[in-house]
Amino acid sequence: MSLYRRRLPHIYQTDQPVFLTWRLYGSLPGGRAFRGGTLSSGEAFAALDRLLDEGRCGPVYLQRPELADMVVEAIHFNGETLGQYSLHAFVVMPNHVHLLITPKVPLPKITKSLKGITASRANAMLGFAEKPFLQEESYDHEVRREGGFERIRAYIENNPVRAGLVRDSKDYRWSSAGWGDRGSPAHRGSALPVMVKERISVDE
Repeated sequence: MSLYRRRLPHIYQTDQPVFLTWRLYGSLPGGRAFRGGTLSSGEAFAALDRLLDEGRCGPVYLQRPELADMVVEAIHFNGETLGQYSLHAFVVMPNHVHLLITPKVPLPKITKSLKGITASRANAMLGFAEKPFLQEESYDHEVRREGGFERIRAYIENNPVRAGLVRDSKDYRWSSAGWGDRGSPAHRGSALPVMVKERISVDE
């Protein structure tokens, strides 16, 4: 097991499920970060995730289908082709990404690879040069109990419903929610849900 610190303690142990989150650069009001204070780390994270879902501050580039598709492709590629982790659940929201994985390599290698390639490709697709795309800090939480695993999987896959993007989690294109009975919408290339189409109107 290895440990390193920036603003948060991160324990990086392979073969243990991890809940991982990262967000777009500038997607929260200034001074906000994934850290506590008087709140527990879990309470602080939940509060910040609600702010991200509201999308009232900062960019929402990942509501663009071509960018969200690219991130989903990278998530699958790093897990299935590179073999860096077993992928249990994911969602790509307009300004952040949630993953539930079991790492097969140290977590810093996974985050560096995923965030590095998606940021580079997104900047190229958006025509940005040398502009930060993703916030450097990520949030990770080791999942230790079976009940906690299923709770976090449900939290991830229901994120689009909580945010008002779809009524049924299985209708959201950039999520693992549809795996169980009909395969991931991201793999099927399905049409965008109506509620998502209505939100894709931000002129960056």
